[in-house]
Amino acid sequence: MLESQIITKAIRIGAMIAYFKNITETVVAVIEGLSITFSYLVRKPSTIQYPDRIDRPVQDTLPRRYRGHLEVDMSICTNCKACERECPITCIAITDSEKPDKKRWMTRFDIDLAKCMYCGLCSEVCPTGAIRHSPEFEGACFNPASMVRRFVYEGNPVPPFKPKKVDDMEPDLAKRVEVGKEFMDLFAQPE
Repeated sequence: MLESQIITKAIRIGAMIAYFKNITETVVAVIEGLSITFSYLVRKPSTIQYPDRIDRPVQDTLPRRYRGHLEVDMSICTNCKACERECPITCIAITDSEKPDKKRWMTRFDIDLAKCMYCGLCSEVCPTGAIRHSPEFEGACFNPASMVRRFVYEGNPVPPFKPKKVDDMEPDLAKRVEVGKEFMDLFAQPE
């Protein structure tokens, strides 16, 4: 009987030692974790209060190849619909109608930015660079329907651009075509 009491006491002592060892390890782990947390209390914050306390606009810090919201320069759009065909999720909708003078006029050019995945395929296939990514990125809204950008308004159809030689174009239009070509060249070259 004495042996069984000694064994029982030894088991209890071993259990108590394991219990206090677990408590000690837990306290050490909590102190290590809190020491990291408390070290951030004395450091200078590394976060910036956006948009209040930034030294320059965020758009100025973005790389040139940044893929923000899509914008369309309707004055150099040829109505070829390559962007609409190339879009994998059909967020671009273009409708045209023939007027009595046999010209195709664009009556609708919409981009649903809520569906857009900013892949850039539409801007790669545009022959004039009319559709391109802008540095605009803030698109938060309560209603997804407000994310649809309309570039042709109802009742105001837009004639398609007919490419001419750069020498025969108006200076403003030639400059827009050059901007579109620069954008296409920028995205065509790997980094």
